[in-house]
Amino acid sequence: MSDLPNLSDEHFDLPDLARLEPAERATHAPRILLLYGSCRERSYSRLLTQEAARILDRLGAETRIYDPRGLPLPDSEPATHPKVVELRELSLWSEGQVWCSPERHGAMTGVFKSQIDWLPLELGSLRPTPGRTLAVMQVSGGSQSFNAVNALRVLGRWMRMVTIPNQSSVAKAFQEFDEAGRMKPSAYYDRVVDVMEELFKFTLLVRDRADYLVSRYSERKDPAARGEAARLVAAAMVHEAPAGGATDRST
Repeated sequence: MSDLPNLSDEHFDLPDLARLEPAERATHAPRILLLYGSCRERSYSRLLTQEAARILDRLGAETRIYDPRGLPLPDSEPATHPKVVELRELSLWSEGQVWCSPERHGAMTGVFKSQIDWLPLELGSLRPTPGRTLAVMQVSGGSQSFNAVNALRVLGRWMRMVTIPNQSSVAKAFQEFDEAGRMKPSAYYDRVVDVMEELFKFTLLVRDRADYLVSRYSERKDPAARGEAARLVAAAMVHEAPAGGATDRST
């Protein structure tokens, strides 16, 4: 046995396959929250999100889509703002999430990032994002790109979510939806079905095991470390207090 003088045997926990089998399995439909990153009247990220929700509904999930219109900029209003409260409650309700952003200037939009910036890793003893599954998607106005989904993966890891391997990137999104806002048949549509199917399966796999999967040695050893880690994360995400567009067909 290796010599580990800095290790607390009392709190060190050897992973146990048996503990990955839940004592009880949830029987309700997987709860999936879907977020999108544009406030435009004809928003292709919203249309793609709505199409994803229809697929998830058909698979047997319970879905809710958050409307970002009216959400204040991070730190510009208190967390008691109704749109902030709604977003946090939906995240706590969820067992999995879908994030869909347009790619603007090579990255996710500010509309999308603001939603995540309003979600703390902890709300008292509750955790709005850790242990939840995540699928990422993007729409582009031009040729296919993966900048936004790559950034969303980084963000999902930061929020301690289980991001599934598959993803969707829809190029020239303005060509992929009909006048009624429904997605046309295509390889892009088929990929969205793939992603939602995978998210559904991963959510079934993870949701009853989430507490065990996110249990950490450092937090078992020092419960105060959990609060300190949350404080440091919050401090790292603090923006400068506010003092008081380019056209893109991708949104």
